[in-house]
Amino acid sequence: MKIALVGYGKMGHMLESTALSLGDEVVATIDVFAPDASVKVSAGDGAAVARAVKESGAEGVIEFTHPSSVMENIRALVPLGLPLVVGTTGWTDCEKEVAELAAKTGGTVMHSANFSIGVNLFYKIVEEASRLVSNFDEYDSAVWEMHHNQKADSPSGTALEIARRVMAGNPRKTSMVTDAFHSRPSPEQLHVSSTRCGHVPGTHTVFFDSAADTIELTHTARSRQGFASGAVHALENLKRMLDSGELSSGALYSMSDVFPGMF
Repeated sequence: MKIALVGYGKMGHMLESTALSLGDEVVATIDVFAPDASVKVSAGDGAAVARAVKESGAEGVIEFTHPSSVMENIRALVPLGLPLVVGTTGWTDCEKEVAELAAKTGGTVMHSANFSIGVNLFYKIVEEASRLVSNFDEYDSAVWEMHHNQKADSPSGTALEIARRVMAGNPRKTSMVTDAFHSRPSPEQLHVSSTRCGHVPGTHTVFFDSAADTIELTHTARSRQGFASGAVHALENLKRMLDSGELSSGALYSMSDVFPGMF
């Protein structure tokens, strides 16, 4: 398929090489800063982004930019009616707005906190482990993540999704705390802590701790390649399922929708 990439930083370049290796064609690379992008736009100019995508003849779009610009891009791209995969995180509080925009304009959006196949398997493992642990009151839970020092959001979208899975499995955890504690935590609070350092692609750990022992579940990314591969496959599947009628346009979808039966 013909793909337009909105965002042409390190991840954008990896998405391009992945798409080409899978037999797709990248017809536009759009960015504010990247000197080798095929189209340069001004920051915050969503209309220019949409115009560049439309003129490229793209059949689908992958957006991977920055939390500060993602909503402007989504608002501009959804009305084009092309299948749109959003890899940028940090906008979960706007999901209702995006779903309503898709329904109103007939656009289709698919997003995930992390497109890595391994991470999405990890989500299911964590939720099931939390369900098992919830049977024993002596175990407490916590989430920790570490990423490279260029990552803009903290905690990561992946860490927040992992925390939601812990809470889904354990009804005793009813609130999430992402800041430092300045007093003794309450039993119902789930602490989600973050570290930013160096070039770490991404490490996420869930702790189940009791006086007797500790259980740790960890996912460690070796590179961003898994994310890039998952995002391109997600866009391919999304377009195929829209074309076949398995999915309908005008909606906001997730990994479980475009990879049915897996997640």
